[in-house]
Amino acid sequence: MLYTEEGFLTRKKENMMRYINTLREGDTIRSIYLCKTKRSAETRNGKPYDNLTLQDKTGTLDGKVWDPNSGGIADYDEMDFIEIFGEVVSYNNNLQLNIKQLRKPYEDEYNIADYMPTSENNVEGMYQELLNFVMQIENKYLRQLAEYYFVKHDAFIKTFKEHSAAKSVHHSFAGGLLEHTLSILRLCEYYAKAYPLLSKDLLYSAALFHDIGKTKELSTFPENDYTDEGQLLGHIVMGVEMISEGVRSIEGFPEKIANELKHCVIAHHGELEFGSPKKPALPEAVALHYADATDAKMQTLKEIFKDKDTDEWLGFNRLFDSNLRKSSL
Repeated sequence: MLYTEEGFLTRKKENMMRYINTLREGDTIRSIYLCKTKRSAETRNGKPYDNLTLQDKTGTLDGKVWDPNSGGIADYDEMDFIEIFGEVVSYNNNLQLNIKQLRKPYEDEYNIADYMPTSENNVEGMYQELLNFVMQIENKYLRQLAEYYFVKHDAFIKTFKEHSAAKSVHHSFAGGLLEHTLSILRLCEYYAKAYPLLSKDLLYSAALFHDIGKTKELSTFPENDYTDEGQLLGHIVMGVEMISEGVRSIEGFPEKIANELKHCVIAHHGELEFGSPKKPALPEAVALHYADATDAKMQTLKEIFKDKDTDEWLGFNRLFDSNLRKSSL
């Protein structure tokens, strides 16, 4: 439909897509987005409003429906595609969309590929680099275990390539799990060369397997949300179960090596309060933890500063417990 401030008048054949990363304060827009989340709330004066997370392939944006009972706001739910008319404003140095009117579009008015955030890097190229790390594992048992999933298991490979590494915060896009795992492997490659104390075979294997449970903890796009199994068990437990499955398929796999690998995976969050049932007790577990934390935090900063071309302070960030800005250089 053709959308004006007076309402939807006639159906329009093609939607004028405005990607989230192109929006600027002061823009008045009409576009279709995925309503990733919807939360009803009340203002201090007790007036109801809807708090939305809007998504397309370039990112997410907070949306506000300040008058959800208005005649210009159609019925909609979380995970619906919605066409909105509204104004882009800045609140606490972050953009948000004040939505004046909203409707559910017809399926032929949007292309679902426009709403799947994807890695900026070539997936097949990244996966080939990951396989090069697999080929460097010399221990025959750990090598067979890596090949069980990353070379021979077609269903796992497909899921691993397409999956995100998180629901939000860092690498929350298709290909994010692969990108995150490869980044950790690169860091571990440096650690193994710089610190001969570390077993390259165990460290590379731990990097490969540390987050494989996320292929079951999180659903695929466009939902990218926690599965029931993921809510109950979490990716660490699920990852260890997957390692055990692979170990059982390999005759004579040493129990001690299996337990050392599982320990690295179990301890990679570093602290009990961060979800690890054990703190790192092996040098390789310590190295994996810091590699994981480094990549997660640097990717988070990359996403925070994306499309911000200023060195002005952004305001307090809860994850980093600090006010943040870019350097001037």
